[in-house]
Amino acid sequence: MALSKIVSRDEWLAARRDFLAKEKEFTRARDALNAQRRELPRVLVDKDYVFDSPEGGKKSLLDLFEGRRQLVVYHFMSPPETGEFCVSCSFWVDNIGHLAHLHARDTTLVVDCPVPLDRIERFKKRMGWTVPWVSSQGSDFYRDLHFAVDGPDPLPPGVSAFVREGDRIFHSYSTHNRGSDLLNTTYNYLDITPLGRQEEGLRFKQEWVRYHDCYDA
Repeated sequence: MALSKIVSRDEWLAARRDFLAKEKEFTRARDALNAQRRELPRVLVDKDYVFDSPEGGKKSLLDLFEGRRQLVVYHFMSPPETGEFCVSCSFWVDNIGHLAHLHARDTTLVVDCPVPLDRIERFKKRMGWTVPWVSSQGSDFYRDLHFAVDGPDPLPPGVSAFVREGDRIFHSYSTHNRGSDLLNTTYNYLDITPLGRQEEGLRFKQEWVRYHDCYDA
């Protein structure tokens, strides 16, 4: 990938100012889009979903809120026949920040994967993750919520948002595939570098991604 041309500091500042105007325009457009997302209609969740949790056995969807007003669920792709957990989903979970900041805004985050809990716990230990996980194995939750908006098949990675009013839970939003790019801080850091994501010419965009303990293997 060719780098950009070399210029003087004054030329760089002029180019940076011009681009800053475009960044501000994009930021305003993104703020407007975020506001429109918040105005999307909600749907009442009227099915009783049950999750296996290492912290407390069986839990309901309401339990996952942990008393907070909002809930974000990351739909981790179910491991294939090889038994390997999704590398791309692992990449996204690696980029989840400290949950105290979400909790301060009355929001809980949990990762769901429809596989036996013991498999999840072994993989979590290997990855060193502390973010809470549950297993929706045996329930319709993953199938019902991890859907493509414009097609019949799920498109991982996927994230859904819920809000509650008392004990009534509403599904407000879901996004999949490129829609969750903004949640990946590694990508956002790479996007401000001269070389960017460096995914040009790969067979598929995330061909380079590994489990974080496998890059030096």
